[in-house]
Amino acid sequence: MTTFDDRENAFEAKFAHDEEMKFRAEARRNKLLGLWAAEKLGLSGEAADSYAREVVKADFEEAGHEDVVRKVAGDLGDKSSPDEIRAQMAECLLEAKKQLAEEH
Repeated sequence: MTTFDDRENAFEAKFAHDEEMKFRAEARRNKLLGLWAAEKLGLSGEAADSYAREVVKADFEEAGHEDVVRKVAGDLGDKSSPDEIRAQMAECLLEAKKQLAEEH
């Protein structure tokens, strides 16, 4: 194997790792957002965990994160605005990345 092949394989492995970490961070973000929304809805314990799983599943409806915003905004009604939800998503993404970094 040549040095070029080694470098190509290393780049491919890094890309795959980065994509996996991005996916995991976004899934964790959605779970954290779901727990935040569950608290606003007055849910706790297993009900809150179940709701957070619903939020994670909502992200698979379409590309991007607007499907999650729509779900949470629809569930929260006047308890939160889409802009507040997007801001919370940004905070949750930072926390998710921090948690994943601590796990590795």
